[in-house]
Amino acid sequence: MKNFIPYGRQFIDEDDIKAVKEILHLVLITQGPRIDEFEARVADFCQMPYAVAFNSGTSALHGAMYAAGIGEGDEVITTPLTFVATANAALYVGAKPVFVDIDRDNYCIDIEQIEAAITPRTKAIAPVDYAGYPVNISRIREIADKHNLVIIEDAAHALGAIRQGKMVGAEADMTMFSFHPVKHITTGEGGVIVCNNPEYYRRLKSFRSHGITKDTELLEGYPYPWYYEMQELGYNFRITDIQCALGISQMNKLEGFLSKRRLLAARYEQALGKLKWLRIPPTPSEGSLHAYHLYPLLLDADINRLDFYNYLKENNVGSQVHYFPVHLQPYYRKNFAYKVGDFPNAEDFYERQLSMPLFPGLTMEEQEWVIKVIEGYGG
Repeated sequence: MKNFIPYGRQFIDEDDIKAVKEILHLVLITQGPRIDEFEARVADFCQMPYAVAFNSGTSALHGAMYAAGIGEGDEVITTPLTFVATANAALYVGAKPVFVDIDRDNYCIDIEQIEAAITPRTKAIAPVDYAGYPVNISRIREIADKHNLVIIEDAAHALGAIRQGKMVGAEADMTMFSFHPVKHITTGEGGVIVCNNPEYYRRLKSFRSHGITKDTELLEGYPYPWYYEMQELGYNFRITDIQCALGISQMNKLEGFLSKRRLLAARYEQALGKLKWLRIPPTPSEGSLHAYHLYPLLLDADINRLDFYNYLKENNVGSQVHYFPVHLQPYYRKNFAYKVGDFPNAEDFYERQLSMPLFPGLTMEEQEWVIKVIEGYGG
C-alpha cells in the first residue's frame, strides 16, 4: 500500500462542496436560516425537541455547564479517559472536575464507583461514550435522580449510537456531539447540545451569543425593531451558516457513514478477534449499537506499543492513542495534586491502547492492508 492510511479522516463529496458554495452567494453567511435548519435536523435525528449548535464541541460543553447553573465551588463527576475538553468545561464555569475510573469492560466511566465520588458540592455527572460505546445512562439516571444531579453526556464519539432502542442524545439532560473532521459528520469545527428542557435551551442560545436576546417576550425595555438586550454574560460561540450548510449536507449521508463504520468494525472484529496478543473493542448488549468513532485495540502488556506504532507507520498505517488520562496532564497534576496510580484502570488502558484506521472513506482494499500489516507484526 503506497498511500499513507490515517486513523481518521473526513468524507467530503461534491454535494457538500455545492452546499457550501451556495451559501457563499447569499447575503447571510452567519446568523442565518441554515443554523436553525441544521439544529432541527440534529434534534430530530436524536429524538429531542431542542438543539443548539456551537462553534466547537468544547464550547457546547461549556454552554451546557452554564445552562445547568454549575458555578464556583461546584463539582462535576467525569472520567479521566477522555479529551481534556470534558473536564475543562467544568473549570470554565469555576467548578471542579472529579474523576472516577473507567470500567474495564467498556472503557466508559465505572458506574459502580460514581456514588462514592458524590459530595454535597456535586452538581452534575458528565459520562463519556468512549469510542462510540453507549454508556448506560439508565443506571446513571438512577444515581442522578437520587442525588438531584444533572447529566451532561459527552457523546462526541457517539452520534448515531443506540442504547436499548433509544438514540444516544434522547436520555441525558443535555448531550453534546462534536463535528470535528474525524467525527461522524463534520462542519469543519463545531458541536451541538441536544436537550428537552426549554430553560436549558434558552440559556444555551443566550450563552453562545454574548448573553444577548431580541425575544420580545423576554425584553425588559422597549421592543423597537432594532432593540436587543444583553441580559446575561455570554460568549461569542456562534456557528456560521457556511458550517451548517456543510452539516446539513453531511446529515444527508449520516446513515450511510454509520453503516460503513459498522461494516468496517465487523470486518476488523472477524479478522483481529483471532489474535491472542490484543483485545478488540467491546460490543454493546442486545438492543444497542456502537457508533464506532474509534476502533481502539488494547495490546497485551508484553507488547511494546511504541514499536508496534512505528511498525504500523513504516507500513503506511496510521494509528493514534486515545487518550492520555486527563488527571495526568501537567495542569491537573499541578493544580489538583493528581498522581500516577490514582485511576489505575484508565492508566493501564492508556499504556496499551492504539486506535486503528476507521472512517467512511476507508476502502476495503485499504482495510485489508491494515489487517494484513497487523497480523504480520512479530514483536
